[in-house]
Amino acid sequence: MSANVIALCYLVASVCFILALKGLSHPETARRGNAFGIAGMTLAVLTTLSVVLHGRIDMILAAMLIGGGIGAVAARRVQMTQMPELVAAMHSLVGLAAVLIAVAVVDNPAAFGVSPPLPMGNRLELFIGTFVGALTFSGSVIAFGKLAGLGKQFRLFSSAPVTFPGQHMVNLVLALAMLGFGAAFFMSPDKAWTPFLVMTAIAFVLGVLIIIPIGGADMPVVISMLNSYSGWAAAGIGFSLNNTMLIIAGSLVGSSGAILSYIMCKAMNRSFFSVILGGFGAEEGTAAVSAGDQTHRSGSADDAAFLMGNAESVIIVPGYGLAVARAQHAVKELAAKLTAKGVTVRYAIHPVAGRMPGHMNVLLAEAEVPYDQVLEMDEINSDFGATDVVLVLGANDVVNPLAHEKGSPIYGMPILDVAKARTVLVNKRSMASGYAGLDNPLFYMDRTMMVFGDAKKVVEDIVKALD
Repeated sequence: MSANVIALCYLVASVCFILALKGLSHPETARRGNAFGIAGMTLAVLTTLSVVLHGRIDMILAAMLIGGGIGAVAARRVQMTQMPELVAAMHSLVGLAAVLIAVAVVDNPAAFGVSPPLPMGNRLELFIGTFVGALTFSGSVIAFGKLAGLGKQFRLFSSAPVTFPGQHMVNLVLALAMLGFGAAFFMSPDKAWTPFLVMTAIAFVLGVLIIIPIGGADMPVVISMLNSYSGWAAAGIGFSLNNTMLIIAGSLVGSSGAILSYIMCKAMNRSFFSVILGGFGAEEGTAAVSAGDQTHRSGSADDAAFLMGNAESVIIVPGYGLAVARAQHAVKELAAKLTAKGVTVRYAIHPVAGRMPGHMNVLLAEAEVPYDQVLEMDEINSDFGATDVVLVLGANDVVNPLAHEKGSPIYGMPILDVAKARTVLVNKRSMASGYAGLDNPLFYMDRTMMVFGDAKKVVEDIVKALD
């Protein structure tokens, strides 16, 4: 295959990736976007294989078979509730790949078509790609542990912010040291293994330190940020391998992830630059706020059915508890029952509900909930005051009024104002705190009724009671 044909194929694949991103921007076009993404990646892989056709194609195909097999098994076994952990794991692999390829280029540049000694331009690419990849790998490992609930086994994985005195200063010193050793590698005329390896090691440590102070409520933004980092790491791999397709694809992922992070930071009242620097968790010394010893009012599924069946308007707020119980299909049936009774039913989606961006949207789309019933926070927040009943299913931090109180770890984070509704029904398994480790004053308000139990079982019982 000639160089011109290869360039054309990569260009077509890049256009497919752009169309994929455009399609994935809305649920109605998401399937088409996925199709474009699959077509683009297939073309890119086939084109790359044609480039190395006279090399060790057997090794490449074997590696693809092993990796594809692992991916296929993971795709079949991973539950929807585990998708955030899977995404974090994938990000870590991209970062580690960037580091390993950089090590290979430094060790044997001739194998990558670069005449030794390494030109300064290539050294700069390796410098940036290596530390971004290392940060992405170790940061994604910590994010995976936090999302998987491994905090009981290892404190660094705690969903609560992990802080220590002088943390920001330590991070700053390590960042300056990393850049200093990176500059030494960049300026060295030989391989300069020592500054390169020290820079990489510091980057691995820094990746851990910038993620551990981030609390559970902010983890969706972390996933978005690491998605951006993994894209830039992939672009770095592209420069190292002189592969334009990887450069383009990595840049698309990196820029789109950065834009998503910016949008989510605005939605959560966070500083975008603080996110990039990993300093947007709780401030040093910030303690979790408790609602104290208060009483709550509890009821049954029959009570909830009576209240919703006699309401004119109902808003359903899905949360991570709905995902764990896989209750989305039962919720759709509940909405259909209420609609048949003349009740107006809508869904309110917080930008960071669940454990990753778009988590609740995906669940509702899986149940084929009509898109016009699903409204984002900005669209529906002003309607809660005129709503008869709000049903909160397994959500906690995104409806927590402590976000309005100074001193709270989630202060300033916009929430769904469900407390303004005439009646609030909250379904949880227990009175345990949410992922951010905070109690919720909403649960103790006079207008709130707790309905305890598995979300799917409770919703199914409400549906039966409506008959």
